[in-house]
Amino acid sequence: MTQESVPHRGIITVCAMVATLMQALDGTIANVALPYMQGGLAATSDQITWVLTSYITAAAILTAPVGFLAARFGRRAVFLGSVGGFTLASLLCGAAQSLPQMVVFRLLQGAFGAALVPLSQSTMLDIYPAEQRGSAMAIWGMGVMVGPILGPTLGGWLTGNWNWRWVFYVNLPFGLLAFLGLLIFLPKDNPERDRRFDWLGFGVLALGLGALQIMLDRGELKAWFGSTEIIVEAVLAALGIYLFLVHLMLAPKPFIPPRIFRDRNFAAGLGIMFAVGAILFATAALLAPYLQTLADYPVLTAGLAMAPRGLGTMAAMFMAGRLASRFDPRLVMMGGVLLLAWTLWEMTGWTPDVSMSRLVTSTVLQGMGLGFVFIPLNLVAFATLDPKLRTDGAALISLLRNLGSAIGISAMSALLTRNTQAMHADLAVHVTPLNRLFTLPWVQRFWDPSTAAGAAALNEEVTRQATIIAYGNDFRVLMFLALAMLALLPLMRRPARGVAAEPGHAAMD
Repeated sequence: MTQESVPHRGIITVCAMVATLMQALDGTIANVALPYMQGGLAATSDQITWVLTSYITAAAILTAPVGFLAARFGRRAVFLGSVGGFTLASLLCGAAQSLPQMVVFRLLQGAFGAALVPLSQSTMLDIYPAEQRGSAMAIWGMGVMVGPILGPTLGGWLTGNWNWRWVFYVNLPFGLLAFLGLLIFLPKDNPERDRRFDWLGFGVLALGLGALQIMLDRGELKAWFGSTEIIVEAVLAALGIYLFLVHLMLAPKPFIPPRIFRDRNFAAGLGIMFAVGAILFATAALLAPYLQTLADYPVLTAGLAMAPRGLGTMAAMFMAGRLASRFDPRLVMMGGVLLLAWTLWEMTGWTPDVSMSRLVTSTVLQGMGLGFVFIPLNLVAFATLDPKLRTDGAALISLLRNLGSAIGISAMSALLTRNTQAMHADLAVHVTPLNRLFTLPWVQRFWDPSTAAGAAALNEEVTRQATIIAYGNDFRVLMFLALAMLALLPLMRRPARGVAAEPGHAAMD
């Protein structure tokens, strides 16, 4: 479809935005409701985590073949089926009466939701001319970036004021409106009916991604490689991904076109998007327990304290869309990366008594840094890509963002646990009768190691201090990950100004 031939562009944009926001919210909105689901579904703490694992795993497996499905059956048909299926699965999740039902319905929700983000992105890229894509990606990006940030806050409010079932029921009116809007206004396309599906390639990739997602999601719960389950999942993940890479290079027609990786902008964009996903989700996963367990913030207050990051992201996205159309978008990304790295460095010096003004300032600027990277990245990554590969590209870039988030959360959680233990051991070395500090009267009043109560209080304080240091170390690792994105920027070429990316379209260095 050409941009000039698309009527009702605004309505299609709203529907695509709603679909994106629903899928992005559901990745995190159910997290805070898990304790309530556990009681309602008569599940153990170990079993209830499958509510999250099933959704993440299904979404990861079915993101990769979105490009093929859209080409084979038509983007409009797949988009409508995904929105309708996701909405129906949300209804079933809210009505679930047992854990097995909930896991099955969450699998369906993740499976149908996998296509929503890449299809909405490729649709937006197609219906807007090149000079308006910055603003279009800013609107689309709000759902992708702000959804996961606001998910826990909205989930907590719905659970507290209604019950956990409304975490899923909230999708129904929005899903229905998006479905009707796309049904009426989204133009039809021409599917490639004779295109065959690469079942072998999809099978080994599904094995690798599914095992990897389950391993990352359950690793911390199962003590990582001390568990037979995690070892088996790691072996299956490595085997599946290895076989897929071999198949990709040798198969005559794999379901992911290998030529997509020859586009330098897109290949570098995949690496940057992986880092963006890791930082976006890992910082949120670290910040929530930091505020609740160390700073003693109530759940609602912690959620509200994290909300300004989403506001910063939204503000930066609107600015980034305009800046990227006027200046070299690589420079806008560089500014965003440096701002993001600075805020993470600033967070390494946080203590639990950090002032609210400092906290809000850091999170707002961090959100702005993410916004300044995300929008120009999507513009540059797709600027020189063949339009026929846009849906495949959108699926891959969404997959890398999801993998980055899963690996980032798991790695930072494992590092936090390990560093807390290591720092506790280092600090405990100084807790001896020879340390004159413990002879001071005001110290003995609270932390007298010669009494059971004093020793327990002292151990609790050592653990607290060790945890503070461990959080700082995690933020430092994320800072270095942000700076690593700078190495990929020179690999990207500046897209020609105001010209749509067509097959063979040239780019200026």
